[in-house]
Amino acid sequence: MAKNTSLYFRIVEGRSLPAKDVSGTSDPYCIVKVDNEVVARTATVWKNLNPFWGEEYTLHLPTGFHSLSFYVMDEDTIGHDDVIGKISLSKDAIGAKVKGMDNWLNLTRVDPDEEVQGEIHFGLELLRDAKRIGLRCHFIEARDLAPRDISGTSDPFARILFNNHSAETSIIKKTRYPHWGETLELELETEELSEGGTVTVEVWDWDMVGKNDFLGKVEIPFACLHKTPLVQGWFRLLPLGNNEDDAGGKLGALRLKVRLVEDHILPSMYYQPLIDLLVQSVISPAEVEDGSPLNMLEEVTTVESRQDVAMTLVKIYLGKGLVVPFLDYLNTREVNHTLDPNTLFPVQLSSF
Repeated sequence: MAKNTSLYFRIVEGRSLPAKDVSGTSDPYCIVKVDNEVVARTATVWKNLNPFWGEEYTLHLPTGFHSLSFYVMDEDTIGHDDVIGKISLSKDAIGAKVKGMDNWLNLTRVDPDEEVQGEIHFGLELLRDAKRIGLRCHFIEARDLAPRDISGTSDPFARILFNNHSAETSIIKKTRYPHWGETLELELETEELSEGGTVTVEVWDWDMVGKNDFLGKVEIPFACLHKTPLVQGWFRLLPLGNNEDDAGGKLGALRLKVRLVEDHILPSMYYQPLIDLLVQSVISPAEVEDGSPLNMLEEVTTVESRQDVAMTLVKIYLGKGLVVPFLDYLNTREVNHTLDPNTLFPVQLSSF
């Protein structure tokens, strides 16, 4: 059984955006990211602090995605575009609302320490024998790290921390895909074995001048190492976890409509009898309309699911090369059920 994850979102409009240009206005557009990967960009609305976009997108995503982020930017003809603010939604927050969400959301400030991406591959082991007690971390590699330098790369190094103990790997210059192949050990006291706490692995970008830039972190509860002495694999890097600051609404707001749909898909043979009935309904419409499969489908379709049903029907008829006869069927049905001769009939899925 396959699983299909679809994400629908509509960027409706913005309001009360701050002025970024000397003219007292801004030229806003939106960038949409899934797990820090750009997936969409709206048009630019020139010289407007209350822009209307009304742009809709449907994405088919891997089941393991974590977050959806909307960045509002101010386009500049000369120089870099300015970041106005962002809205981040976790997959859990979106999925918690079955009907989706349709809200005004305040923009938050963009913190560089929160803009992390990529994964790190390491193995963490609890050492406990007669000679020593400690933690051993084998840093293997990392991939797809955020670029922090003007060259579009970073100079990453990794660090392990537990209580007051820490150790660092060497620095790998100018890469977003570092390979360390290093093993670090932390010596612990016996009493620390009974403590809780968290083992933290951090990745940083080394800077010759100024402070180092944060690239992400992974946290492993120390209690996990008592149950499984060796924890190893690829781990997604997480931000520092600072509380988002919406600046009291001073950065403006976006009206967004977002809905997550996760479907379990059976082998095609289970759907074939229904598809055959739907195809036959269009090719040879029944004289008694109430008995047609499409009519019965409409009767059992709820208001909330009509859009999903309509999109699925379009996909079926597109795949069968029958989308035009399908639309003809719907329009004919509307004409037959309309008594007012002055009604105009646009070509649309009005029945659904």
